[in-house]
Amino acid sequence: QVQLVESGGGVVESGASLRLSCKASGFSLDHYAIAWFRQAPDHEEREGVSAISSSDNGTYYADSVKGRFTISRDTADNTVYLQMNSLKSEDTAIYYCAADSQLILSVWASHGILPTDTEYHWDYWGQGAQVTVSS
Repeated sequence: QVQLVESGGGVVESGASLRLSCKASGFSLDHYAIAWFRQAPDHEEREGVSAISSSDNGTYYADSVKGRFTISRDTADNTVYLQMNSLKSEDTAIYYCAADSQLILSVWASHGILPTDTEYHWDYWGQGAQVTVSS
């Protein structure tokens, strides 16, 4: 069964850290660009947070998380991680990972954007992981 499963969410205080995992089953993440999106409470649209390319492991970070979040890929474990440090209350959201075999991350990143599901068809989505940061 092909699926992405997120884990690692939770409730933490402001300033704390969490590491989210996005584990693939049924396919190899090696040839996929992987992205993390989040949807904050009372927000209709998802926001692109970070992504890692399939070709050269190039990365993208939204301005709001630069210097605090780090995305990485573990090929052996078929998992992509999002290390989140110095968490703020505004990071509270449901975090989703998505995978796509065709996305050329460098093209989108050069325009400073990560396409959401309203702008681009991602091959696979996870079910989401809740992150709550209390101030």
